[in-house]
Amino acid sequence: MKIAVTGKGGVGKTFVAAGLAYFLANRNFRVIAIDADPTPNLALTLGIPREKAAEIVPVSENKKLIEEKTGTGFSGVYRLSFTVDDVVRDFSYPSPLGVNLLVMGTVRSAGSGCMCPANAVIRALLRHLIVERDEAVILDMEAGIEHLGRGTARHVDLMLAVADSNLKALETAGKIAKLASDMQIEKVFLVGNKVSNRLEEEAIVKFASEARIKLLGFIPYDEKILEADRLGKSPFLCAADASAVRALMKLGEKLLSYQCM
Repeated sequence: MKIAVTGKGGVGKTFVAAGLAYFLANRNFRVIAIDADPTPNLALTLGIPREKAAEIVPVSENKKLIEEKTGTGFSGVYRLSFTVDDVVRDFSYPSPLGVNLLVMGTVRSAGSGCMCPANAVIRALLRHLIVERDEAVILDMEAGIEHLGRGTARHVDLMLAVADSNLKALETAGKIAKLASDMQIEKVFLVGNKVSNRLEEEAIVKFASEARIKLLGFIPYDEKILEADRLGKSPFLCAADASAVRALMKLGEKLLSYQCM
């Protein structure tokens, strides 16, 4: 199972990505969670201590690794063919939730010549993880839609667009669904997060119907999740009884049933 979790910044996609990775690990899947955000914080949500998380260098910023994979000894010339299976082995980090984390980072200036080698490594690594390996893979994608135009989530089994009831967040989810369809990703679902009341729920249902996006379900607004964020702790370790965690685990069950269809 390969799942990309997307959405506008601030809607809680990292919480959803970490929760689904945790859910699958508890169902005896071998799971790799990929943090592909330019400001990575998936490590903390997976329960990796802050001091350890601060030491993680994203693959895209690991100059030595990029040079080893793409260097030719000639300025401005780099290799496009190289293996990346060792990157997963050497640069993934175990978490207390039973999930291995790989901090991918992102290429901020894809058109810049000096960034091309990093871009090549990330593309090769994503393809290797999604297409060639048999672990469950959860991608916590960069906020917004620009990264989808670079094909970074191509070949995933399904895509989740996370949104709260804010219209801007919902419109971003709609654009994500359209781009996913253009990428021939057949299973795209909307997840309503941070839902406080019936009116917010109805707004999300209405948008999903009008945009023709399948609605996977809702996750309630939960102060316990916000408190865990404030403390830099994993809600799955310090607030496992939270209503939002329980709702997310139920969505994981639904995803398993959809995957079998």
